[in-house]
Amino acid sequence: MPDFRRCVAILFVLVHGAGVCRSAEVQSPGVKDVLEYRPSQRDVEFETPKPAEFAKCKLKVQKVGRQSAWVLYGPLGQVLRRFVDTDGDRTVDEYRYFNLGLETFRDVDNDGNGKLDQCRWLNTGGTRWGIDRNEDRRIDEWKILSAEEAARVAVKAMLRDDEHALRTVLINSEDIRALGLKQDVGRQLLESVKSPGKTARAVIARAKTVTRDSKWIRFDAQSPGLIPADDGTSSRDLMVYENAMAIIETDGKTGLLQIGEMVRVDNVWKLTRVPQVLEGSGVQVTAGGVLMQPALAALEPEAAGQTVSPAMRGLLGELQELDANSPRPGSGASRAELARYNKQRADIVGKLISRSETPADREMYTRQLADGLAAAVQSGSYPVGLKQLQDLETGVRRTAPKSPLVPYVRYRRLLAEYFVRVQSDDNEKRQAAQQWWHDQLESFAEAWPDADDTADALLQLAQSHEFSGKMDEARQWYTRLTTRHADSNPGKRADGALRRLKLRGKTLLLSGKDLNGYAINIAAYRGKVVLVPFWATWCELCTQDLPQIRALYQQYRSRGFEILGVNLDSVPDAIPNYLKSNRMEWNHVHDPGGFEGAIARHYGIISLPTMFLVDRNGQVVNRNVSVDDLKVLLPELVKK
Repeated sequence: MPDFRRCVAILFVLVHGAGVCRSAEVQSPGVKDVLEYRPSQRDVEFETPKPAEFAKCKLKVQKVGRQSAWVLYGPLGQVLRRFVDTDGDRTVDEYRYFNLGLETFRDVDNDGNGKLDQCRWLNTGGTRWGIDRNEDRRIDEWKILSAEEAARVAVKAMLRDDEHALRTVLINSEDIRALGLKQDVGRQLLESVKSPGKTARAVIARAKTVTRDSKWIRFDAQSPGLIPADDGTSSRDLMVYENAMAIIETDGKTGLLQIGEMVRVDNVWKLTRVPQVLEGSGVQVTAGGVLMQPALAALEPEAAGQTVSPAMRGLLGELQELDANSPRPGSGASRAELARYNKQRADIVGKLISRSETPADREMYTRQLADGLAAAVQSGSYPVGLKQLQDLETGVRRTAPKSPLVPYVRYRRLLAEYFVRVQSDDNEKRQAAQQWWHDQLESFAEAWPDADDTADALLQLAQSHEFSGKMDEARQWYTRLTTRHADSNPGKRADGALRRLKLRGKTLLLSGKDLNGYAINIAAYRGKVVLVPFWATWCELCTQDLPQIRALYQQYRSRGFEILGVNLDSVPDAIPNYLKSNRMEWNHVHDPGGFEGAIARHYGIISLPTMFLVDRNGQVVNRNVSVDDLKVLLPELVKK
């Protein structure tokens, strides 16, 4: 990292001229000088051109009022860097880094002492805003942090054995005071995050599917819930994720980390425990944490002005004791132990439902029972839970047919039943299970168009129709999803799918970083006929197509045919050997995150290989071209 203060002198030269500076060391900087500067944090997406492209970059000075800045433009005219003196004191106080023309990260010297003390991720980079109080380039606390980003910080900190970073996303005593939590609840939370470094190291050491080389893939959670202040847990309303998960990848295989309960403290989400690895056939997914456990909030109901019967108090005590001694993830508990725990928990929660004195309590316990049973069935440790879910759904329909509990319980029953049906070794039965699932999703979406789980059902429906070649039906469901649930994650993926389905005749926009981290943009291929295949090293069909694609490349390259691959491997380690062994001599954009990557989501990619064919004007000729299609289309396209 270049000297920070030298940048101040360079800016002074750029704005006021070299003649006013007495230091012989300070000369007008070049592109290489500017690109030597790097963000203070390492997990930042920012664009850097290849050395061969430096000559095409331009460095310019901008002055707007009191602000002065030097701005570096890339070979395509996109902004790469903007280093700014915001207050006119001839001192750089903001270092801004860009990716594909958008600012993704900003380092800030807020107090003007020449040292960085804040950093912010912006636009496609995220929402994080970190504070570095002792100016050592390590974030000490967060000012803004989403739940997904908090989980990612925690997982990466565990993989790097970075206790300092892990502590920044774990709940602490100041958070507990800010939330106004009851003393006993706060005490339990602080106990659960005690010695986080030691706990994290033990988790990684015990894990079979998670190593120091594992890679973050994505965050997975249901919608957050609200714990009202009047339930006695806190003096203010609490926004809580009950049981969040993280998906990671190790050596090409995915794994799960249970993030657990998360709570929002102002604009920052915090974890209430160190994440745990979920693996093995006896995985047990806990339902709720300290905040969401009704037993913890109701053992002292008088504090909230409520009265609980002795029978209910006894059941809550049993539930608390059972959960406190439950088989833990990674503990090596047998299938019989897990089944016994799940049965005991279902029995207690069932009694709580029947003895609840208010509709709100009855609904709370019903949701908890449905979640617990569905998780137990899908873990493979409690198959009899499916029958209990079916009975629970029947009971809810009978007693409260118009309640939102009906779709809530039904969707979890469908998830559990689909899991059981698809386990068959018989191919016909598995196909029948897929058709059953499709029919159930459609019925669910029609019956409950605005339920919490409908967006997921609609996405799976649309993708199922697209896989079957029923494009009109696929567009119908994708459109319905974007119309009714635009802000949901499935809604955003549906928006990408619709964009892909409408690509024919439109200019393809695609840019990113190649496998060496250099910026690449399909605009640079204008005048060429371009094949854009989305692929991954684990995709067998992609590998099978390669000999014919390679032959077409060799045949037509001299006539203006090029290939720009988009690789969706989350971990790039296997890519170099794969490229070499398959003689893939064309360029590739790396889109980490698989189907959740930025490019893949933008175009709603749902299967591999997916290949776009683009003409010399940059317009899409075919959005789902096959090798056989290429053999017909290429001879004509290269003539034009």
